[in-house]
Amino acid sequence: MRNTSRFEYKYKLSQIQYYAVKNALMPYVNPDLYTEKAKDNRYLVRSLYFDTHHLKAFYERNDGQFGRIKIRLRVYQDFYDDKGTLSVELKTKKGSRMTKYAALMPLSSYQYFLKEGIFPEKDNPVVDEFIRLKMTRLLEPQLIVQYCREGYVPKAHGNLRITFDHGVSSTRAKVLFPNSPILKSHRPKNIILEIKCQQKQPVWLQKIVKSQNLKMTTNSKYVQGIEVIRPNMVTPNVDIHLRQKSYRRRYR
Repeated sequence: MRNTSRFEYKYKLSQIQYYAVKNALMPYVNPDLYTEKAKDNRYLVRSLYFDTHHLKAFYERNDGQFGRIKIRLRVYQDFYDDKGTLSVELKTKKGSRMTKYAALMPLSSYQYFLKEGIFPEKDNPVVDEFIRLKMTRLLEPQLIVQYCREGYVPKAHGNLRITFDHGVSSTRAKVLFPNSPILKSHRPKNIILEIKCQQKQPVWLQKIVKSQNLKMTTNSKYVQGIEVIRPNMVTPNVDIHLRQKSYRRRYR
């Protein structure tokens, strides 16, 4: 089991900003292990998100609910392969702090999950909680989110990770590997920069963010994915209080 707790800062970059930020970072960072091994220094990330039939998690995120939790399955390929790895994940957020719990297992365990509704792995707290939440909250697979990621870590040791996500896109899906999925782009002209750290950003990184005039943004890939595949679900931030009232009426 992997347990990661950290602050996340997200920025939406244009292509020009991406190259400027990346060049500014190079004296301070090295590619992480996954990026170093990947073709063109970018590796695929595909996640299958679960939600209720009425998309309760979507409304919780858009209404700013505190202490919300998401469950998902994640792979690093777009085809089935017994040699692949599956990550079963729980992700919670309280304010700006995100905590992720992950259990890694052979991708073959996903085939067992499709047939039996549970995983063959026993006595794993992440797996047990994933199944408990799925059953008690009546969660179903709703959406695939996919992108190519390049990640960096500081040359000086520290709990910091910087990633650029390219080509973020989504499709409706009930399985991790649907036949001929039609992926729709979230923001075709943008790259998403994420800075993940356990404490404050180092001074050199703060200076880069300031010098490039970067502005933090909310960037829930799941929420964006729902809005892409169901445009009628877009809910402007200016209506947050009205949406909170609507949410309470819907689920009380």
